[in-house]
Amino acid sequence: MFDVSHVRFQFSKMAKESGPRNRNHFGYNAKSRLEDEGFKDMEDSLCFRRNPMASLARPEDLMDGLNIRTITPESYENDSISPSPDEGIEEEKAVVEEERPGPVQIVRASESDYIFELDAAALEKILLQDHLKDLNVVVVSVAGAFRKGKSFLLDFMLRYMYNQLSGSWIGGDDEPLTGFKWRGGCERETTGIQVWNDVFVVEKPDGSKVAVLLVDTQGAFDSQSTIKDSATVFALSTMTSSVQVYNLSHNIQEDDLQHLQLFTEYGRLAMEETESKPFQSLMFLIRDWSFPYEHKYGLEGGRALLRKRLEVKNYQHEELQNVRKHIDSCFTKISCFLLPHPGLKVSTNPHFDGRLKDIEDDFKMQLAELVPLLLAPDRLVEKEIGGSKITCRDLVEYFKAYIKIYQGDELPHPKSMLQATAEANNLTAVAGAKDLYSKNMEQVCGGDRPYMAPADLERCHAAFCDDSVKFFRSIKKMGGEEFCQRYQNQLESELEEAYTNFSKHNEGKNIFYAARTPATLFVVMFFTYVLSGVTGFIGLSFFAALANLILGVALLLLCIWAYVKYSGEFREAGMLIDQLAEALWEQVLKPLVETYMEDNVRQTVFNSLRASLTEQGSRPTRLKTD
Repeated sequence: MFDVSHVRFQFSKMAKESGPRNRNHFGYNAKSRLEDEGFKDMEDSLCFRRNPMASLARPEDLMDGLNIRTITPESYENDSISPSPDEGIEEEKAVVEEERPGPVQIVRASESDYIFELDAAALEKILLQDHLKDLNVVVVSVAGAFRKGKSFLLDFMLRYMYNQLSGSWIGGDDEPLTGFKWRGGCERETTGIQVWNDVFVVEKPDGSKVAVLLVDTQGAFDSQSTIKDSATVFALSTMTSSVQVYNLSHNIQEDDLQHLQLFTEYGRLAMEETESKPFQSLMFLIRDWSFPYEHKYGLEGGRALLRKRLEVKNYQHEELQNVRKHIDSCFTKISCFLLPHPGLKVSTNPHFDGRLKDIEDDFKMQLAELVPLLLAPDRLVEKEIGGSKITCRDLVEYFKAYIKIYQGDELPHPKSMLQATAEANNLTAVAGAKDLYSKNMEQVCGGDRPYMAPADLERCHAAFCDDSVKFFRSIKKMGGEEFCQRYQNQLESELEEAYTNFSKHNEGKNIFYAARTPATLFVVMFFTYVLSGVTGFIGLSFFAALANLILGVALLLLCIWAYVKYSGEFREAGMLIDQLAEALWEQVLKPLVETYMEDNVRQTVFNSLRASLTEQGSRPTRLKTD
């Protein structure tokens, strides 16, 4: 037998030289890697071996009594390798610590503004390791409603990945289930998106190596999350995963399909449009299936159930057909697996810690079939986007790009069915009330009606506006008084905008309004003509030339305006001339005219009063004379 302390020293030396990046002890070629590192001459008894029937982490099953520790979820406590003190090695050469495997949260919701944030540093630390960053990535994610056993399932996937070469990877009867944090009860446990920081390097049957990343997601529809939160988490996990496990309870119900339609559409909006289907593999995992006499447990029964649930029939309502067509258009592969109930001890025992002895045999049997379907080397699905396979380095960049989209305002906010129905109901009422107002206004100042005095038009607007608001309030609407008040305010605002347009249309029928531009230009031309003559006569040639220039410009603008009105071409130029003429009228000519008219009226009134008083004063004088 070899000296154990010498073996430990050699392992310590290897760890010190290679660092954490070479700590994948679970691939198919673990022995060859040991040989490459200088252990070529060792006997095979020193390689990592597992008893085919061994449990997840039992040191007594290792060969020759060697105290060589296999890294498993149960052995995270002391994740360091050091030489034996019997060798007299210096202490500073003894400790080489490695990062402890465990779940790392990479997406979390901000508590202040409820916006999801990406922990880019944590994600890069996991995926940008030298031995991982250029490998194609396989991302297996589990999503669905909260408290349905997603983390519990992922921990069995971890057991498989750490012990897949063992004949009994599922573990021993008395081993607690560890890995992603889980517990019984009715309150949520996982928040945001978590990944397992120990990425598995697996060699596929064709000899290529891929990196396998396991992803756990926040459960949907808990009491602390909005529909937008649930949609964002589900969409992000679907967009970044190669296999999305949709975790459901008891059956595939219509609301499950509708939620899937909403979440996938929310994800598709954030992705670039392509001719191919945007997402890859979807598995409906039906937990606690209670009807094995109709469809038996496993993949075959799930396939039969899925065929019934997703079948599009001619007599179905259009809404039901659209849901099924949408789901089919989103995923390249859709499957279903029926999983039995794990037993009453699992669901009712508050101290249940995942030991297999407390789980029903049917569940364990189907679980042993399910996990390899997802994670066996020949079943792994590499992540693709736009038809191109994605590496770990690429996945980091896609996560950054997608989270920026969901942090912005580019996408519509998903809503609950009640809120969406209430909005549609209120918008329909707004449209009906606005249509009533428009019809009434068309009758008094429409296109074929003559010009109407602005005061009369305003009175009609006020009356018709009241009628429209009454019509809006008379319609039965969902959402409550406060919710409907927002749409009433929106209606009133839109009616004011419509009145502005009707008022402008009515002003356009006023012949004097239509002639404002040429009249203004004529006034400018007449004034500059007189000014040019006067300044030229008294010898101010510069001012005379300036007046002539303005006169020429006004004449040119008048000619252009006339051509635009006649031909309908260069409408933008005509609008600019109208705006210029209106500005001259409002800022210069109108104040002068009003001032002149006011002075004339004042003088006329003064003269009238003076004449009246003079006449009254002269009347007694005439009487005395007579």
